[in-house]
Order: sequence, then structure tokens, then C-alpha cells
Amino acid sequence: VNPTPTELETLRECGRIASKARNWAGKEIKPGYLLRELQESMETIIRESGALPPFPAQTSRNSIGAHYCSSPSDNTRFEENDLVKIDVGAHINGLIVDTGVSVDLSNDQRWSTVIAAASDALDAAIDMCAPNVDVEDIGERVQQVITGAGFNPIFNLTGHGLGKWTLHDSPQIPNARIGLKGSLKAGSIFAIEPFAT
Repeated sequence: VNPTPTELETLRECGRIASKARNWAGKEIKPGYLLRELQESMETIIRESGALPPFPAQTSRNSIGAHYCSSPSDNTRFEENDLVKIDVGAHINGLIVDTGVSVDLSNDQRWSTVIAAASDALDAAIDMCAPNVDVEDIGERVQQVITGAGFNPIFNLTGHGLGKWTLHDSPQIPNARIGLKGSLKAGSIFAIEPFAT
């Protein structure tokens, strides 16, 4: 996607809406809350704000790295000491954004260092973004930051381009050097998604 100025403003609005749902969930979540209810509430916020979810809102716990969507009958609840990954997006007329946050449900903040490692890796990756930057260089930097904090990147989860009506477009943006081809293009829209373990 090489967005027009109007499309770029629509993407910004989608970003504001998705961030609103993400931030609400990050504050609302607590032990005992049904995963399904948190997911459904994020989707309601997105719809009531004038967008649509481009994918089901997701809440992955602990060793589940990503992409957990509750079924309508799922009665799983968040538990004390969970590490939760919230993944949510919004779209208007096929212009998609994708965002996430990790939340530490422990009283002793046992997950704070791994969350900080992933957040710092995201900041480092964003600092590199420019036309023609090789995605493998971004992955290498993500890995350096995560391993420097004492953790490991998750190799089989990647960031990705965002196309009109296409959630996972090229290029894939890895969390380490894994042999992917591609570079960032001027005007492209993408999600960088560092995962640490």
C-alpha cells in the first residue's frame, strides 16, 4: 500500500481506534476476567468507534506466543501471574492497522524484564525504519536487543506488511536473521512485532 493523503489519515484514525481498544484492555484486564469477554469488549470498542476488526481480538497467555482466540463457549479466565499478549487491530474500508501490548498479571512484576526487552527491541527496530532497509537487518537488531537483555527472540513469529484488505502482506519482518528476503519501501505500511521468551 502506498497510501494517498486521505488514506493515510484513515490509517491514523484506525491507529487511534485500535490503540484505544488495546489501552482499555491493558488497564481492564485482571485475574478472573474471561478471555472471551475481554476479546469481545475490544471488538465492541472498535465498532463503536467507527471501524471494524480486521481479525478477531486475541489474548494469548504464558507459553502461547500469539493468535489465541476464544470460541463462543470458552470459559478460560486470566489467572494471577499470567503473562498476557493482547493483539488487536482496526480497519476502515480495508485500510488495516495491527497493534499489541503485553501485560504482567503478577503482583511481583516477574514479567517486567521480558516485556521491557520486547518493547526496547520495538523501539530499536522503529529507529531503523527507512526506505530500502533490509528486513534481515531489522531482525538482527531486534535479536541483539532481546538477547542483550537475557532473553531469546521467537523465530517463527514475524512482523508483516499491511496491505489494503490484506492483513499479512509483504514484507515479513523477522525477529532475528532467518533468511527472509525483502526491504522496506517508501510509503509502505507494516507492523513490527518483536516477541521475546
